[in-house]
Amino acid sequence: MAEDARLVLFAPKEADAERLCAALQSALDVSPVDAVVLPVMGEDDRARINHAKTIAALVQPRGAALLLVDAYELVARVGADGVHLSTSANLSEVMAVLKPMDRIIGVGGLKARHDAMEVAEAGTDYVMFGEPRADGSILLSSAVLERVEWWAELFQTPCVAFASDLEMATPLAETGAEFVAFGAAVLDAPEGPAEAMRQAVERVKAARRPER
Repeated sequence: MAEDARLVLFAPKEADAERLCAALQSALDVSPVDAVVLPVMGEDDRARINHAKTIAALVQPRGAALLLVDAYELVARVGADGVHLSTSANLSEVMAVLKPMDRIIGVGGLKARHDAMEVAEAGTDYVMFGEPRADGSILLSSAVLERVEWWAELFQTPCVAFASDLEMATPLAETGAEFVAFGAAVLDAPEGPAEAMRQAVERVKAARRPER
């Protein structure tokens, strides 16, 4: 993928793996992404593993890393590439388990600047700003943009900037954040994932295109 359009897809909480695969495939047919972040669904470990493996079989052959939300204990069993933590509360435990296996560890749910700096100093692979809270609510766009601008300017640990809608893609990409992530704005878009993905890619590319 072009350096100026590094994208991440944040999958919805969808128990029907085949339905989720259909949405992801529609988006990935338009453009590759660097990672897919997956909330693992199922009533027990076997169901959760099967759910995640179904998604892995789609996204990993296309060059996307599969990151499980919080379920670090299943990473090796699924063959996932790492974990996305929705809180840093158990970061040290996760680092002890996954870093020896050279898996990716990213952290979101960072409420304060100090929290972000602490997880970066601990050796995480990225920080994420702007993703939906546990109750589904989202931060104000201005607050997300301010945090991403601050991080992108000062720190080397990569930043994943979550765009709650397609319009946010432009200002977030302009910050210089290494990755722009999309969730429902692409995968649950009324116009369909393919059309939404086309718009997302174009917005990110246009924002990072150097002026001539």
